[in-house]
Amino acid sequence: MAESLKPHGNLSEINSYVAIGDSFTEGVGDPGPDGNYLGWADRFAARLAVERPGLRYANLAVRGKLLHQIVEEQVPLAIAARPDLVTLCAGGNDVLRPGSDPDKLAAEYEEAVAALTATGARVVVFTGFDTRWVPVLKLIRGKVATYNELLRAVADRYDCAVADMWGLTSLHDRRAWSEDRLHLSPEGHDRVALKVGRALGLAVDGDPDAPWPAEEVAVTAGAARLENVHWAREHLVPWIGRRLRGQSSGDHVTAKRPELAPLDLTVAERASRAS
Repeated sequence: MAESLKPHGNLSEINSYVAIGDSFTEGVGDPGPDGNYLGWADRFAARLAVERPGLRYANLAVRGKLLHQIVEEQVPLAIAARPDLVTLCAGGNDVLRPGSDPDKLAAEYEEAVAALTATGARVVVFTGFDTRWVPVLKLIRGKVATYNELLRAVADRYDCAVADMWGLTSLHDRRAWSEDRLHLSPEGHDRVALKVGRALGLAVDGDPDAPWPAEEVAVTAGAARLENVHWAREHLVPWIGRRLRGQSSGDHVTAKRPELAPLDLTVAERASRAS
């Protein structure tokens, strides 16, 4: 059943939307029919386009980008486009790096929010995921929580809507994540799209925190250990190796929707129902 919440502003004023960020916003883990990734931003834009026909949408996000790269490369493009709505999720790749400072990251993030809101755009701020259930990444849980609190303060100062990923407990289920455990699965992306819609007061067609169906076969402790070993060998070690070599998964990757353009409603409706 669709639910309607009090809007964070007037949805009737949103005719253009720009998404900026890294792999999370690009949609890695959620392959689309055209070879590009779909992802929560496309899914959210599709739902918004059904309510706001003629919505123009751009997605500037590129996987692997650090906060300063997003601020330097994507934020100016978003400002130049002068959209009505901007979603900004950035800093996650930085927080994962040893020695990163949440206070410095939040200060840089705030500069971006200040510049975007100065154009009159409505901005959605994202908190980071709770990493307590992920091997190795649970060690940085405190740093993620600190960064989140700083971002909440930024959102409060600039009257931004907050899409709370930390509190989205449905993402604590392994089915919300792709095999690499660093990117969401298609269903995980759809849960986030619903969460963003609710943050803005959009009527949504589901509950982002609805319980997952019971699994037919329970995962034993032994199987879980084997999965963790496989994950570390196939995904974690290569990820660490790229960072030690100064490489990024986004090298030579360009934005999938670099300019504001209308969404085809037929495609939009299909995307909003994809899972």
